[in-house]
Amino acid sequence: MSDILIVDDEEDIRALIADILRDEGHETREASDADGALAQIALASPALIILDIWLQGSRMDGIEVLKAVKRDNADIPVVIISGHGNIEIAVAAIKQGAYDFVEKPFNTDQLLVVVGRAIEANRLRRENATLRARDAAEADMIGGSSAIAALNAKIQRVAKTQSRVLLSGPPGSGKEVAARRIHALSERARHPFVVANAAAIEPNRMEEVLFGRVMEDGRVVQGLFERAHRGVLFIDEVGEMPTGTQSKILRVLTDNAFTRPGGGDVVRVDVRVLSATNRDLAVEIAAGRFREDLFHRL
Repeated sequence: MSDILIVDDEEDIRALIADILRDEGHETREASDADGALAQIALASPALIILDIWLQGSRMDGIEVLKAVKRDNADIPVVIISGHGNIEIAVAAIKQGAYDFVEKPFNTDQLLVVVGRAIEANRLRRENATLRARDAAEADMIGGSSAIAALNAKIQRVAKTQSRVLLSGPPGSGKEVAARRIHALSERARHPFVVANAAAIEPNRMEEVLFGRVMEDGRVVQGLFERAHRGVLFIDEVGEMPTGTQSKILRVLTDNAFTRPGGGDVVRVDVRVLSATNRDLAVEIAAGRFREDLFHRL
């Protein structure tokens, strides 16, 4: 059935959970500390991680491992377990992106219900992404003219690369359709296609929408870049973007990393950026409204 990674510093607990899960038909892997867990994830992404919150003797505790997983493998659901459970720990884990929290000693049926729900929720999320990709693939560029044939040939050629693509043309000319077609034909097709319409986002909220925010209570709100992890972020009307945000976009394109407003942690993402504009960006650059270095990156 599913490949589940169990991370706990107590060998008896790991063995107990592994036996329960194998009896249900799941495959299991085990790690006793943070380094072992991250090595297992790098080897192959599990369908689910069951993670002890304390991990005595480990370089990182469970919350730190959870943050690392959600930073680099946001699509893997994580169930936190702890023998010192309280509402504060559970809330902290959920805020950092855990699917659920189970207190030790746990009831077998309770554990299996949480595991089943986490795996099913993740399966539905992946299925939705696949269906969206299929819908996008069916939205082909329609027409029999030589211009459409040439455009389709270009789309098929760039789709197979990891290159960024800047689409230009007047409103209604099919820029988003072309972007969705590039995504559907690419190796990222089974991952998200996320749209950011720069013209529709208030300038003072642009960075929060793109990069998320760490709230005063510690809760993390993901931005569009994180939601597009391993997939495509389509920035429509990129010429409308404030110059301050342009510099941060440039850093993401250069480093594949950013810092959320309100927080200090560096968030790493793997995102292919496609963008579109109905403006003449050469004119915008000459007027000082658009960064030339960002233009070349796009």
